[in-house]
Amino acid sequence: MSLCVTFLGTGGAVPTTQRNTSSVFLRREGDRFLFDCGEGTQRQMMRFGTGFAVSQIFVTHLHGDHTLGIPGLLQTMDFNERTEPLAIHVPSGRQTAIERLVGATGTRPDFPVRIHGVDGGDVALEADDYEVRAFETDHDARSVGYALVEDERKGRFDRERAEELGVPVGPKFQQLHAGEPVELDDGTVVEPDQVVGAPRPGRRIVYTGDTRPAAATAEAAAGADLLVHDATFASDNADRADRTAHSTAAGAAEIANRAGARRLALVHVSSRYAGDPTPIESEAQAVFEGDRAFVPDDGDEVDVPFPE
Repeated sequence: MSLCVTFLGTGGAVPTTQRNTSSVFLRREGDRFLFDCGEGTQRQMMRFGTGFAVSQIFVTHLHGDHTLGIPGLLQTMDFNERTEPLAIHVPSGRQTAIERLVGATGTRPDFPVRIHGVDGGDVALEADDYEVRAFETDHDARSVGYALVEDERKGRFDRERAEELGVPVGPKFQQLHAGEPVELDDGTVVEPDQVVGAPRPGRRIVYTGDTRPAAATAEAAAGADLLVHDATFASDNADRADRTAHSTAAGAAEIANRAGARRLALVHVSSRYAGDPTPIESEAQAVFEGDRAFVPDDGDEVDVPFPE
């Protein structure tokens, strides 16, 4: 089952010719999500071929570089005669502000737009085999991050062992893999744990939005396959990062280490590094073991495989 992240906007509050404002597109089989929607996001979606068929937008906070793309995107969806509902998730207490943004042109889309408030610890979206959970972040606005967390997968089925035990090839294999014991012709009962390994973890992708390094992020990102973290400044601007409630690259890398994350994507890069993010990337890699930490360019795609 494919899981792919496309970085639509990796820049900070001020867009540059190299980096747009914040937005991340996530594709998981038939599901399409946006995490934040800064100004110009719809053009980035066209440029990088994601399409507009998103069903959920997860907003971390209401600063303009994370939300000003919403009115234009919804208008384009409306022009395209969309009929499917769209859900927008925002920090609790900010629903009215998003309602005003949706109707910024004086009209509302013809398709349903449903706005949901979330707090840290809430399940923003519950699906059959995964959840999107909100967690508290530390910014100078009411803010949350989001973690897409897949359910555990079944353990591996040991066909060779099953045949050794006398299980005939066919439906009994499926029963055992589904957790049901089977009885053989001679009356022997084979239990699932004799031929099925331990459950295997699903995948976890975590997006912080803007934040200082925070313990809640490390907790939400525990064992994450991909942590997408604010890294607005290098450490020579650590005072400014703290004053404006952002992270340095080193701070983001320390959180990734605490979480035991597998990869770290550094985003919300200040315009001072837009043309050359080497100071951000090098600083993080010194803390977080080499090239597992990286600064994506706009348009970069990352496939997230299952952990094995």
